[in-house]
Amino acid sequence: RLDCATIPYNYTSFSDREIVIRLLGAHFWGVIEELRAERRTGRSARMLYEVLGDIWVVRRNPYLQDDLLETRGRRSQLIQALNHRLNAIDRRRDTDDGPLFERVGELLKAARGAVQAFESDFREWEALRRRTLRALRRHTRADNIRFDAYARVSHVTDATDWRVEYPFVVLIPDSEVEVPALVRACIELGLTIIPRGGGTGYTGGALPLTPLSAVINTEKLERLTGIERTSLPGLPDPVATIFTEAGVVTRRVANAAAQGGLVFAVDPTSADACCIGGNIAMNAGGKKAVLWGTAVDNLAWWRMVDCEGNWLEVSRIAHNMGRFTTSRAPSSSCSGRMAVSHRSRPRSCVASGSRSRDASSARSGWART
Repeated sequence: RLDCATIPYNYTSFSDREIVIRLLGAHFWGVIEELRAERRTGRSARMLYEVLGDIWVVRRNPYLQDDLLETRGRRSQLIQALNHRLNAIDRRRDTDDGPLFERVGELLKAARGAVQAFESDFREWEALRRRTLRALRRHTRADNIRFDAYARVSHVTDATDWRVEYPFVVLIPDSEVEVPALVRACIELGLTIIPRGGGTGYTGGALPLTPLSAVINTEKLERLTGIERTSLPGLPDPVATIFTEAGVVTRRVANAAAQGGLVFAVDPTSADACCIGGNIAMNAGGKKAVLWGTAVDNLAWWRMVDCEGNWLEVSRIAHNMGRFTTSRAPSSSCSGRMAVSHRSRPRSCVASGSRSRDASSARSGWART
């Protein structure tokens, strides 16, 4: 027997209270708690929870959303079934008990509003998908713009396994050249931008927190050069650097450094799966960081897209190469420490609070995403 005190079809970590607050509002959880003592058979409560459960399971399952978006007849049947249950609750109201009659009526009104919002969401999603595809396909291939359930489910969480909201769209640009225009278009569409690397983080930095969000997946941005001797501002001698885009897996950079007899200081335990862009966003370290510093300590310069979709290039002035000096390769003038010449444009490449210096002003500042 279905427990009338439990919202059915809830396979998430959200409690009944949290679901009611999300769908009806905080006030109505209090109303439900008050009505709990007035139950006789529990049939009305069970039908109300079935309505909320139907709405919730669709809200939390992109595969069901896609099915209902594509099949209007099935969607119409679901809405009719929800309203049928609410009408049945209305018919069961006790007209002899005025205060109880009014409280149940108040709850029914809120539930009908939730059903109407649920129905209108599908129309709004359809319209916004058309607008989004029309705006973004000017700047990248149409198959790089993903609304399908598989893409959305794959980008809802990271290593935290914390799921707040599913992204509205997932963008997978072919090159960094496409990113500024995509960022500007997302801003015009009112979408929150979530840059994503390998999705291995434990801080939730790649998690969408609003339903109208666009995840920019940087996995195709994987250009990587060999070791180069680069002259950096304020340093008398060239420094060993390597050029990498945001989507390059960290292990590839470490292997390239090792082939040249050098050490790449960024050494997180997820090096075989994480990306350089995410390393910089989180200022990743690892066991080697004790000797040679974290990701930000090893940046020579980088390019990024700011919050308005414009290019921003940041260079280190008089890089403190001696801070973590430890000799590993006697022939290396940088004492085994490898700076990263990083050129990646998505906003994921520099995290909020990463200390940097602007070459044009030589003034301490904060590079923010």
